[in-house]
Amino acid sequence: MPKSKVVMGRARRDIYAGRHIQFDNRISEDGGNKTRRTWKPNVQQKRLFSYILDRHIRVKVTTHALRCIDKTGGVDEYFLKTPYHKLDTELGLFWKAKIEKLYEELGKMKVVFFSPEDEQKFEQGFKELKLSEREAHREFRRKMYAGMKEHKQMEREHKDEPSIDEGSRGTEHEYEEQLAAVSYELAADNLEAGSLVANY
Repeated sequence: MPKSKVVMGRARRDIYAGRHIQFDNRISEDGGNKTRRTWKPNVQQKRLFSYILDRHIRVKVTTHALRCIDKTGGVDEYFLKTPYHKLDTELGLFWKAKIEKLYEELGKMKVVFFSPEDEQKFEQGFKELKLSEREAHREFRRKMYAGMKEHKQMEREHKDEPSIDEGSRGTEHEYEEQLAAVSYELAADNLEAGSLVANY
């Protein structure tokens, strides 16, 4: 880490590209009074795409670092071209070492060139695969719609059955009326018995 700068704690975990907190004086217009003030870097949270990792890297970067990344052509090229002494953050050093290692592994791999006939075969195979996937999607939709139709028909048949329910409800209503008549008769008998007991 550079000793001539005041490095913030968060700058060690992100990509700041040499931008750190700065100190200076604020001078008043009337009396020329000086008061200490600070300048903090403009930090943004971004998702940078790495081609070697084939995914996005979510990291906090300064606007100066973003301009440097755009100038070099991407986050991978920025880490590869920037020397270690300029990457004065722990995250920058970590990603630089990781990307360099991955590029070394890619350099050791063998490159195979296919003939035009083989390329045509590959293209034909991809087309057939896409057609089979489309046919599978269509078959799935047909089965799904057929199942939905059957379900609707079952619901309609179930709705057409209330005649049985109404008949059962009618019998239940008659049974309740009979119970009410019996209860009235019992109540009348009790009243008569009570009046007889009172007369005695």
